[in-house]
Amino acid sequence: MTIQQLPPQNSAKPVELVHYHRKELGIILGVYGRMVAAGEWRDYGISSLREVAVFSIFRRTAEHPIYRIEKRPKLRNKQGMYAVIGMDGQILKRGGDLRTVLRVLEKKLIRAIK
Repeated sequence: MTIQQLPPQNSAKPVELVHYHRKELGIILGVYGRMVAAGEWRDYGISSLREVAVFSIFRRTAEHPIYRIEKRPKLRNKQGMYAVIGMDGQILKRGGDLRTVLRVLEKKLIRAIK
């Protein structure tokens, strides 16, 4: 977990933000690149907040995200800190290993050939 210290705003304790590591981003962008090449996805956004880092995936630029990949370090010892969440807010997969969690997205690349 990477934590960035920001200057305090009316408090004595600095604000801690959750970020993705370079290795985690490499794994996510690998899946993202394959889906872009397949023509499924077109844009992404990254947010770093106090308790969660979010990688949002868009089909088109001016839409709501179709998937969100969230990292919540506080859930590391409970449900796993990574989750893939669909457009409707449903958790598609949760776990402690990022590659395993992202397999739910790679299944979208497998199509029946007629």
